[in-house]
Amino acid sequence: MKKILVFILGLTAVCLGPQMLSAKQRKAEAKPQIEVVESRYLHCNDTLAVYSPSGRCGEKDLPTLILMHGYGGRWSDWGMHAQLQEVCDRSGFRIVCPDGFKDSWYLNDADASKMQWRSFFWEECWPMLAERYGLQADRTFICGLSMGGHGAMNIFLDHPELFRGAGSMSGVLDVRYSSGSKERIAQILGRKNIEKCDDQSAVYRLENLAKLGPSQVQNKLVIIGCGTEDYTFYPASRIFEARCCEMKLRHIGYYAPGKHSWDFWVDSLPYYLQWWNALLKE
Repeated sequence: MKKILVFILGLTAVCLGPQMLSAKQRKAEAKPQIEVVESRYLHCNDTLAVYSPSGRCGEKDLPTLILMHGYGGRWSDWGMHAQLQEVCDRSGFRIVCPDGFKDSWYLNDADASKMQWRSFFWEECWPMLAERYGLQADRTFICGLSMGGHGAMNIFLDHPELFRGAGSMSGVLDVRYSSGSKERIAQILGRKNIEKCDDQSAVYRLENLAKLGPSQVQNKLVIIGCGTEDYTFYPASRIFEARCCEMKLRHIGYYAPGKHSWDFWVDSLPYYLQWWNALLKE
């Protein structure tokens, strides 16, 4: 079997078949591969944690989930709260966690001298991931929690032809429901108030799917999840689901007891991957 060398947290590991992995190698693979992207759009570097199924870190045909963190977070959040290596091993998915920084909202700042996160993603991050990890449109998904749900769904709607599906966990799908972050979002967009920011709400951008044919739309799967005790974002999630129905977009609404918390998000992730895995097998 051909050996492929990768760097994992500064250590060199060899990707072998699962049956050939030593205990030391399995421990090394439990740590993510770290990618650092130098960006002229962010005016700083972006760090990404890349988790691959054990023994398959060099493969390029893996289904891939780009997983976004929430407000106040960073690239390491998901790995700190969820056992992502186990999730990858069980699902067969590669999981990529980029840094959306504390409060970028995955948007381009109206001030060009400040962070242009969306341009970074499409001009620098996506090309790197596509080349290095062989992203395939029919096997690539994007998802996020809270602020990351806003980012993930909007990125999906930028170019739905590049994804098989998208997911939101307690996502800010209408920025007017962004609770204490309304002023920050309006500031980033250079607008006086949140009511002028509807064009950056995923719920109002679903029309972008019209550029796809009906068969292409039906071939995708969007998952909208929220805890029923998440009183700020639960109503917006249900409204977004209703709009998916109107657009005839294949979707799953996942609502279970829970608050705006890591307990709900970590418990939800395996279900999302299970549903997307079933889609890949159709």
